[in-house]
Amino acid sequence: MNEKISISPAGERFSLPDKEDYSLEFEKIRIRVEHERASKREIVVVMGVGFVGAVMAAIIADTVDDTGRPSKFVIGMQRPSVRSFWKIPLLNRGISPVKAEDPEVDPMISRCVNEKKTLIATYIYDVLKLADVVVVDVQCDYLKVDLGNVRNGETDMAALESSLGVIAEHIPPEALVLIETTVAPGTTEQVAYPIMKKAFKKRGIETDPLLAHSYERVMPGRNYVASIRDFWRVCSGINQEAKDRVVKFLNEVLNTDKFPLTVLDRPIESETAKIIENSYRATILAFLDEWSLYAERNGVDLIKVIKAIKVRPTHSNMIFPGPGIGGYCLPKDGGLGIWAYKHILGFEDDIFKITPMAIDINDTRGLHVGQLTRDALRNMGQPIAAADVLVLGAAYREDVGDTRYSGSEIVIRKLTEMGAEIRVHDPYVEHWWEFEQQDSYPGIGQSKSQFFRNQEKLKEIRVESDLNKALSHAEAVIFAVPHKIYLDLLPEAVVDAIGQPAAIIDCFGILSDDKIRRYFQLGCEVKGLGRGHIQRIKEEIRKG
Repeated sequence: MNEKISISPAGERFSLPDKEDYSLEFEKIRIRVEHERASKREIVVVMGVGFVGAVMAAIIADTVDDTGRPSKFVIGMQRPSVRSFWKIPLLNRGISPVKAEDPEVDPMISRCVNEKKTLIATYIYDVLKLADVVVVDVQCDYLKVDLGNVRNGETDMAALESSLGVIAEHIPPEALVLIETTVAPGTTEQVAYPIMKKAFKKRGIETDPLLAHSYERVMPGRNYVASIRDFWRVCSGINQEAKDRVVKFLNEVLNTDKFPLTVLDRPIESETAKIIENSYRATILAFLDEWSLYAERNGVDLIKVIKAIKVRPTHSNMIFPGPGIGGYCLPKDGGLGIWAYKHILGFEDDIFKITPMAIDINDTRGLHVGQLTRDALRNMGQPIAAADVLVLGAAYREDVGDTRYSGSEIVIRKLTEMGAEIRVHDPYVEHWWEFEQQDSYPGIGQSKSQFFRNQEKLKEIRVESDLNKALSHAEAVIFAVPHKIYLDLLPEAVVDAIGQPAAIIDCFGILSDDKIRRYFQLGCEVKGLGRGHIQRIKEEIRKG
């Protein structure tokens, strides 16, 4: 009996399959695929049913032809690990394995599994033998070994390389392999192709593997599905046949009538496009860090300054960075390019200046929030050590439940190192795995706890859903994320729920001048990122 158990976020327990289960599983799916082929449906295997793969699988499974009939049958494939196996039985019930704020996700997955019956999930690699198309959504992370020094990191290629090897050992030679994962530039042509070509030769296959790359631009939140299906895509293939196949496939499954494809000459161009796209945005955000400090030290409200500048259309994309830049892409993608330049493309010189600087600035911006909190408490005669600090917002951006690379994590780790006692509220987050499972999440030895001292107690963090309960007796409150629920909070209601005046820290320009003024009138101390004018308001209240 196999005693290994995979536990879902809701606590449901699933036994991992035994050896004898594999052949039975394949035979069941093989018979199903024969039936689907007889119905003229293309067989698509999606490798990895995580944050991107699960929804991409459903979008493909929801595809219909010109007559309105389903044209694809999708098999979501997930390795049967203790950490991830639970996704498979949930998906086979029609339940999304990813928590999403988009109201379209859950119904679409349920519809494809239970009504259209065009989507199933499995744990066996042998289903690759049945594929016409394989979509690769296997994670390719960038591992940072120093906080604020991206150059010392490295791309974690192991899972992707292993998956590509398995794919090449199983697929029919005419199957299209589409890499959707954001990868280090050069991966498709100089890593994936050699792996697959070597495996093909061992199998006696003389043709080239049909490899293509097309990165997703998925955005968490209420437009999760649309950011995949109804959004512009860039793609390319290693040869003309691969290019033609990927263009045909994407035209069938995505809304390319309204959002046409951009087809580039080589996969390295498609790969580079994703890295530059996200590095550009990360750089815009990092740019304002130094001006944020300037504003604080010189009585300037940077929020008002930015609004004044954005009236000019050429500068409308200027963004205030808050306590750090989160999400899975912006904090790491530039690192993939820097690493690839040396380790895949073979150059030894150092041409990158702005891209690594931007990542390092964004990674460490949250540290300053710890200083502001310390200073605000000090002004109230309260040391930061042992102070009860409430962080409002665990997610990396407003009105989503995604905590990956959240700026709030760095804020909390720094405050904990300084001795503060932490509590957290977020209406969208049930479990903050970066803390609860910091010994193993996002991987063993990869937690940001390694960059700080005094982190062990953070495993006990549980996200509070009741705002009034979270506020009760807090000595400092940090507005870390501009969730809608926080925007209209009145100072009187906050102080009443706390039960006493407290230090109030504004990380995102959430507080209007009137609210800042009222907090001071209620006996609170207020600080804010980039909000140097707060001192003037404080002096006005004192004189009054």
